Amino acid sequence: MITPPPLVKGDTIGIIAPSRKVSENDLVDAVNLIESWGYNVEFGKSIFDEKHQFAGSDEDRADDFTSMMKSLNIKAILCARGGYGTVRILEGLNRKVIQQHPKWIIGYSDITVLHSFINQTVGFETIHATMPINLKSGTVVGDSWQKLQHILSGGMVDYKFPSNEINRMGKSTGMLVGGNLSVLYSLRGTFCDLDTSGRILFLEDLDEYLYHIDRMMMNLKISGKLKGLKGLIVGGLTDMKDNAVPFGKTAQEIIADAVADYDFPVAFNFPAGHCEPNLPLILGRKVILDVQTDEVKLEFFA
Repeated sequence: MITPPPLVKGDTIGIIAPSRKVSENDLVDAVNLIESWGYNVEFGKSIFDEKHQFAGSDEDRADDFTSMMKSLNIKAILCARGGYGTVRILEGLNRKVIQQHPKWIIGYSDITVLHSFINQTVGFETIHATMPINLKSGTVVGDSWQKLQHILSGGMVDYKFPSNEINRMGKSTGMLVGGNLSVLYSLRGTFCDLDTSGRILFLEDLDEYLYHIDRMMMNLKISGKLKGLKGLIVGGLTDMKDNAVPFGKTAQEIIADAVADYDFPVAFNFPAGHCEPNLPLILGRKVILDVQTDEVKLEFFA
């Protein structure tokens, strides 16, 4: 995987909205923060357009992404928010053009579509990280943003976090891939369907029924997506829902059961996803996952 070049002060970060609509007011605090880092900000041409729930038409959103990828002035692309809609622009993206201009693509949730697209068909690293919609006036600018700035400027990150009683101990090395479970599930059978063999998979999700989590994990298991993993990291499983007749397991227990037949290390409660902090992860980068009884270490290769 190609590592996009680091940013220097004076560089420009482009902001686009590839899915749900967004207002300029939603972005003020993030723009101020980015400018305080010494970078400039440029908005996509259609970023504040509206077409029902989307930020303009599928064609315009695809053109925004491609135009910013081609632009020599834009050094990184930050997605304003998630929601739903990124999958609708996939057919409008020119892979050859995008491949010629590697730069950091940043976002999470619905932006998992772009991470998977870049990973599977283009071949450079991306950053699973917080987005402008998450930064509101009065919010403390913590590790989510500070570590993102560190990565963009060429810095390295390694993480340690407390172990969980349902973790599976072990140490392994592999390329880190993944993102939002529901979005990854929706890409099954497409040209963006992730190759997970020999890789370390990261999963997170929001606002799902427990039986939906089970259905998606069973799909990954039966299709062989879990069998060849080197490791599994589970982030935020936020605001999970149950039916009147309880499913009988937590979301973590569902995932643990789905991978019970394998022996790769498994780490729960990594602080990334629809949670705070939402620590940035370099997808497409080789990592070492070391799950111990008292703590978990995630180390990124240089």
